[in-house]
Amino acid sequence: MTAKYVSPWMNDELAALQDTARRFFVKEAVPEMPKWADQRHVDREFWLAAGKVGLLCPTVPERFGGAGGNILHQIAITEAQSSILEKGWGNNVHSGVVTDYILNYGTQDQCERWLPAMVEGRIIGAIAMTEAGAGSDVRAMTCRARREGDEYVIDGAKTFITNGLTADLVIVAVKVEGAEDPKAITLIAVEAGTPGFNRGQPLRKIGQHAADTAELFFVSCRVPVGNRIGEEGAGFPALMTQMPQERLILGVNAVNQTEKAVALTVDYVKERKVFGKALFEMQNTRFILAECQTLAKAARLFIDNCIVDHANGELDNSTAAMAKWWLSDVQCKVLDECVQLWGGYGYMEEYAIARMYADARVQKVYGGANEVMKEIIARSL
Repeated sequence: MTAKYVSPWMNDELAALQDTARRFFVKEAVPEMPKWADQRHVDREFWLAAGKVGLLCPTVPERFGGAGGNILHQIAITEAQSSILEKGWGNNVHSGVVTDYILNYGTQDQCERWLPAMVEGRIIGAIAMTEAGAGSDVRAMTCRARREGDEYVIDGAKTFITNGLTADLVIVAVKVEGAEDPKAITLIAVEAGTPGFNRGQPLRKIGQHAADTAELFFVSCRVPVGNRIGEEGAGFPALMTQMPQERLILGVNAVNQTEKAVALTVDYVKERKVFGKALFEMQNTRFILAECQTLAKAARLFIDNCIVDHANGELDNSTAAMAKWWLSDVQCKVLDECVQLWGGYGYMEEYAIARMYADARVQKVYGGANEVMKEIIARSL
């Protein structure tokens, strides 16, 4: 029998954290998932509960109330969440994206103001880049800000924003009027309750129903200059520096969902009877699952290599782009094959495989469309 594979980056500490996270999710998330899907967001009480057991912002240093961990701690938590098929909780954005923008580009005052509350779950974070006409092409954004004394006045709209409905702190990407470079992007943190900052209704998606996704509107929204993250006009380099980590996390989810899909389907076809024998006994079924398992194994080895590189500060943009497009493509291909093997049941929402299928499709779109990922790779050749 083949020995169980253990990722090279995993150690006893991370395994213990992952086990704690998985048990927490089974107890606190699984019973609530149908409710969250109906209401289109995760309850705030869940964020607070997660904060109490140390599942939020693990990379935040102890001086700001965090555990002082690294990206491997976040990945361990992400894998635990993915293992129970929960796609609604926006912790990967809150802890894996927003936290690092503040840590890497924010001031001491900003870190002290926001990070302790983010660790506790009292502040939920979001980042707003995407617009109706500017998704993968970030520089095409039209959201504007103008400087008036000690304030920025923001006008514009953002869409498809994860945690958009419930976020207390949103890092908004804007272009500052009168800037030397008209295409330069600046990052400004907007806090909930700021006059001129409004939200639309939760967007109704074909999958990931529990995920809080919303449109955000800024109409003469006045924000203190002290809320700017980094230097004026330095937003695009910051976005590009942080994107490999965001794409890595998307890849982690893709691999976990691929592995889960194969495991669920193997169990199903061994029980499902067709023409008097188990579906698994048919050669076509075995060959399809052999191909799916091979893809899942190759995907696991690739993502683990990327994780190790990123932990060592060596994950480059082109490799992160490879991981994002190929792993999400594998995820969708494997799920399509698995749904087919489930037959009509694979199309019923009550079965996990159907929900996974619907949840997966957007993986090829967000975080940069896969076509754009291929362009990034091609430019590195």
